[in-house]
Amino acid sequence: MEYVVARIALVTYDPGEEPGADRDLSVLRGALEDAGAVADIVHWDDPGADWAGFDLALIRSTWDYSWRVAEFVEWAERCAGLTRLLNPAPVVRWNTDKRYIGDLADAGVPVVPTRYLAPGDPVELPGDHDFVVKPTAGAGARYAARYTPKERETALGQLARMHAEGLTAMVQPYVTNIDTRGERALQFFGGRLLHASRKGAVLEPGTPYDGHKTPHPRLEVWEPTAAEQAVAERALAAVPGGADSVLYARVDLVDGDDGAPRVMELELVEPNLFLWLHPESLPVVVDEILRAAAL
Repeated sequence: MEYVVARIALVTYDPGEEPGADRDLSVLRGALEDAGAVADIVHWDDPGADWAGFDLALIRSTWDYSWRVAEFVEWAERCAGLTRLLNPAPVVRWNTDKRYIGDLADAGVPVVPTRYLAPGDPVELPGDHDFVVKPTAGAGARYAARYTPKERETALGQLARMHAEGLTAMVQPYVTNIDTRGERALQFFGGRLLHASRKGAVLEPGTPYDGHKTPHPRLEVWEPTAAEQAVAERALAAVPGGADSVLYARVDLVDGDDGAPRVMELELVEPNLFLWLHPESLPVVVDEILRAAAL
């Protein structure tokens, strides 16, 4: 019987002259090749990429997509017509627009309360608590900032620029428990909890929305509580197609004013796996990728 070698594309972005930011990418490729696969690192927007030549295209670190959402979604749908794409194109389309938080809320998932302001909508901002403004299409805290009620004019300036660029904004209360309890990221792979991490607050007071931010400050290993895992699993169950439709997921949780976990974001496109922090998870990830490539 002839042994068929799996060909896997690890899909990333083109960092140009800057060093790539994905610390896990080369390690993952090496582990897949050690397991007998052929693994290539491919830029999602490479016009010469032969997607049909792969058994699986695995989206990993396409971290420039939020600047080019329509182009990225079009690529995902085209790629999915040539090979198996994970996560699948319908999930990518749904998850690249953070209005999915409203879908989660409608499904009964506890989330951070969110309002949406599209270009042309009347603008109302909180006057009695700190709040966050960010785009519905964003990653790495791009165009995100926290404000006090006294900073309303600065927030209006951000909204004006976003709306001029055609971006829909999200307005959320600033969850103050982030400052003391941090934000927890529960990562799932192959339908089960892989590992969890905790990080500090990303949005520091006074940091401009277009200023530099550290996406994962003070990252550390975390042991999730039963309540955190339950909320994360409820979020995954609300994904179009169900939890079984995705290979990987990261559920970002914060504690609400009542101390109970709420979903801040559900990352189904290109979540950082933090394998450098959780090296024990690498064999599990490799096994699940190979299983997916063989289907």
